[in-house]
Amino acid sequence: MTDTIDVLSIRPFEPRDEAQVVALWHRCGLVVPWNDPHTDIELKVCFQPELFLVGTVRGQVVATAMVGYDGHRGWVNYLGVSPELRRQGIGRRIMEEAETRLRALGCPKFNLQVRTSNTSVIAFYESLGFSDDHVIGLGKLL
Repeated sequence: MTDTIDVLSIRPFEPRDEAQVVALWHRCGLVVPWNDPHTDIELKVCFQPELFLVGTVRGQVVATAMVGYDGHRGWVNYLGVSPELRRQGIGRRIMEEAETRLRALGCPKFNLQVRTSNTSVIAFYESLGFSDDHVIGLGKLL
């Protein structure tokens, strides 16, 4: 039997992926009332669409990473892996692809934000070499 990770393909988002991506984000608990996922996708495909990554297995979207680079820092949002396929290396692979693409752009540092209560995800990112920058994330809705 072939492992899922062996048949994983990572590529940029395509418009035909939208329904599967939004469904995945819902299954992963990434959709919050104040962010419309369709609007977030629409905004991303207008800016650095090549950094909106999807992982597919046999034509099905099983992972996403919405990556960006502002010329100073790289960021990732909407990292999601199908709950039934977690702990198989898919999250690690899509993050490695994100890092590879950021390095190719000359990006010196990769940042992300995680809710402090999400301890299992913090442990995952720490296993990838991320560490607490001891900063407070602030935001303002525009």
